[in-house]
Amino acid sequence: MMDAARGLVALFRNLLIALIILSPIASQAQETQPTEEAAPASANDAEAAPAEEEAPEIDPNLTDQAVDSDTLELLILPLTVDELTALADEWVGISKGLTKEVVDLRVELLQLEPDDPAGEPLREELSEVLERRNAAFGNLGVVTEHLFTKGGDEAAINTYRAYRASIVATETQNTDWRTLVKLSMDWAQDRDGGIQLLIDLAIVVGSIIGLVIIARIVRLLSRRSFRRIPNISKLLVAFLAGCIYWITLSFGLLIVLSILGINITPLFALVGGATFILAFAMQDTLANLASGVMIIINRPFDEGDYVDLAGTSGTVDSVSIVSTKVTTPDNQVIIIPNSKVWGDIITNVTASDTRRVDLIFGIGYDDSIEDAQRVLEEVVEAHSLVLETPAPVIRVGALGASSVDFIVRPWTKTADYWTVYWDLTRQVKERFDAEGISIPYPQTDMHIRMPEGSVAALPVPATATSQGDGVGRPEGAPDYRSGDTATD
Repeated sequence: MMDAARGLVALFRNLLIALIILSPIASQAQETQPTEEAAPASANDAEAAPAEEEAPEIDPNLTDQAVDSDTLELLILPLTVDELTALADEWVGISKGLTKEVVDLRVELLQLEPDDPAGEPLREELSEVLERRNAAFGNLGVVTEHLFTKGGDEAAINTYRAYRASIVATETQNTDWRTLVKLSMDWAQDRDGGIQLLIDLAIVVGSIIGLVIIARIVRLLSRRSFRRIPNISKLLVAFLAGCIYWITLSFGLLIVLSILGINITPLFALVGGATFILAFAMQDTLANLASGVMIIINRPFDEGDYVDLAGTSGTVDSVSIVSTKVTTPDNQVIIIPNSKVWGDIITNVTASDTRRVDLIFGIGYDDSIEDAQRVLEEVVEAHSLVLETPAPVIRVGALGASSVDFIVRPWTKTADYWTVYWDLTRQVKERFDAEGISIPYPQTDMHIRMPEGSVAALPVPATATSQGDGVGRPEGAPDYRSGDTATD
């Protein structure tokens, strides 16, 4: 009984397993038939999709030869890269057909004699076809530029540009001079040719003049605004105003070029490459520029300060980004590169509001020090430009070889420095003379020692005579050239 029960359980278990295995297969078999029936439709869709991708639908207005470049540029704005590529191919085909017409007309002109009257109508027709062909090339250029800005294939873009450039260059080289003159005259009189170029040039010139005026007004207003900032140097004001001036000109010029329809994107790449090259060619200038920025930021001096820069003393007239202009007291204008200014010792004489005047006066050793001290104190105190604080310093400074030297150090405003210096020098001399105090000058005392038995004094040289035995020495006078005397 137990074995029979076990056999039934095993049989039941095997049946369950079979049902579990066969149930997914049955459901899959039921779904297979609809899938196979739908397969042809999916295949048709798969075949239709590539057909739509290979040939995007193009609006006929976009390939109309009568459409102008400005209108076309607006119409193609929503197009994708694939649509633009297909449109560029269409305009290449249009340009190719018109170029074929141009070639046929040129061949007919070459077969005629130079003075053949039949050549004039052909040139008229050639001019008309060239005008339409150039318009097609212009539209191709518009499509190519949009394709470039939207990330189209660079190789395809270069192919479109090269196709246009090669045709124009080859045609120009192989055109006779009569046809060139005719085409040039037609272009000069065309509203979209020479006349438009003159209008564009007038706009550019007028815009530059207007931009210069606007930039100067902006610089003037910005300079007034910066001067209201407390503790800002004149150099920094001039530097910031100059930067605003050139930025206004640059951005204004870019806006004008954009309005004229000129693509300024390659201009940035050109400027970037030129900057990289100039960085190596103008290393000294860049060093001056960096030094100029450091001078403007750190402000070691300002316009109008009296300074000592790179061994040159004078008043700072102006500081540009590369050089510093200094005017010397004798009115010489000296231009110093900023790299030499920043790389050397800078002495700013007029940076402080007050300045000490250093004077030295000497008196004789026989004169009274007390009297000289009193006179110097009276002269310094009597001067109206000498400051009471800090108090002047008047002391005996040194015992010189010929004089007793007093140091006199009064304080005054920086602007009054030389006035006080010159006044005190003159007034002290006048008071010393009035008080009987001498101002000695360097002198040397010479003492002559005569050996015993020699003459007491040297004779006065007499003129040479015919009876003398030496030049300039009378007969019988001792010859002092023999070393009979000693001096010290």
